[in-house]
Amino acid sequence: MARNSASLARADLRVVRIVRRAWHNALAMPFADHEPAARAELARFFRAAIAAVDPARLIFRALDGGIAETAALPAAISAARRVIALAIGKGAAAMASALEARLGDRIADGIAVIPALDDTPLLERFDVLRGEHPIPGRASEHSAHAALDLVGGLREDDLLIVALSGGASAMLSAPAPGLLLEDKIAITEAILRSGAPIREFNLVRKHLSAVKGGRLAAAANPARVFGLILSDVPGNDIATIGSGLTAPDPATFADAVSVLKRRGLWGRAPERVRAHLERGASGEIAETPKPGDPLFARVSNAIIGDNATALDAAASAAAAAGYTVARFPELRAEADALGRALANRIAAMPAGRICAIAGGEPVVTVRGGGKGGRAQHCALAMAAELAQVAPERKIIALFAGSDGIDGPTDAAGGFASPATVARADARGMSAATALARNDAYNLLDGAGDLFRTGPTGTNVGDIFLAIIDY
Repeated sequence: MARNSASLARADLRVVRIVRRAWHNALAMPFADHEPAARAELARFFRAAIAAVDPARLIFRALDGGIAETAALPAAISAARRVIALAIGKGAAAMASALEARLGDRIADGIAVIPALDDTPLLERFDVLRGEHPIPGRASEHSAHAALDLVGGLREDDLLIVALSGGASAMLSAPAPGLLLEDKIAITEAILRSGAPIREFNLVRKHLSAVKGGRLAAAANPARVFGLILSDVPGNDIATIGSGLTAPDPATFADAVSVLKRRGLWGRAPERVRAHLERGASGEIAETPKPGDPLFARVSNAIIGDNATALDAAASAAAAAGYTVARFPELRAEADALGRALANRIAAMPAGRICAIAGGEPVVTVRGGGKGGRAQHCALAMAAELAQVAPERKIIALFAGSDGIDGPTDAAGGFASPATVARADARGMSAATALARNDAYNLLDGAGDLFRTGPTGTNVGDIFLAIIDY
């Protein structure tokens, strides 16, 4: 009898496996009927998030004093002998355009440092310069020296407005005396591959720079300085955003040395970089301006928009569409582990028409030679886990960079569903291999799960959206 029961159990298990295999084969078709509509919903929520952090809109609000930390700005503009403006980063074109539209000939001089491949905006009060990203180049170096020249010699009754957005650290890159651009390129590439979080990354960059870590504000002293900051950094640490061009720097040369050693990069850093940091740690080179430095009495910094601003707008759009919104904690972990953890969390949620929302900045430790970005890697890891833990549920997620550029690719990110892996399998592509090779782009492209928007002109970190039981 026991033997017969065991045989029946094995037979039942075979039936389950056959049914599940047939179900997966069905999913290998391009898309189930319900997926296109769900993808369109996610894309619409993403667009709502991006619209909320439109740089021009936020600059207009700031100039009107409509953001709490900018209440004093209209009076500062009125009192200034001259207004000088700098706009730097992925949102620089829109920010400069808004500054010019509102202030007009009150802007005595200005520079807009925009991404190297962006179209040139039509501006009268700004010189438009370029900056490379994520690896600095000659254009980034030229732009940094031009910015230093612009702010040098300002008077106490001048006002410098610095409109800062994501990407500024690479796009404004003047090596400290004794260093070469090649040194900064080498250390940037090494840190990017290491998976270090942005705070560690920019901590090192500040101590290799002639402009970062508050040095731009120091160069503009004694002028009044007002930083209008669109934050792409979790927690909105102004000393990290854009590597703190107008912010006091609490970190030290010794901290930068510690980061490189902890990440296993010290021995591989260029000799000039090691020598520079060691000289700084021993006191032979002046530290970056610190909190409490009198120069910052004339500096104000305001966060005019951030990841939460975008997520709030996405949540409102989802609620208006009839979804129950679940806000998840900030995304900070390694992309592979984070994608899998999110898959398990969503799979454990009760049935219901739910939209899960989160944002942040995962990291990827690059071990392979594939193509992708952190959002695509998160999406693929989540899809691989969903195929195991929730193959029958109607779940689809979107991971995307708010700037529309995920890693060195033409995609903003990727979709993830329990069917993603099945579609890839049908094309002879392995999710496990792609994850190991950091090749999420090619697998998601083959599965039809890449999300392309083109550059959005803003940047507030990454956005995660998922709809469950739609």
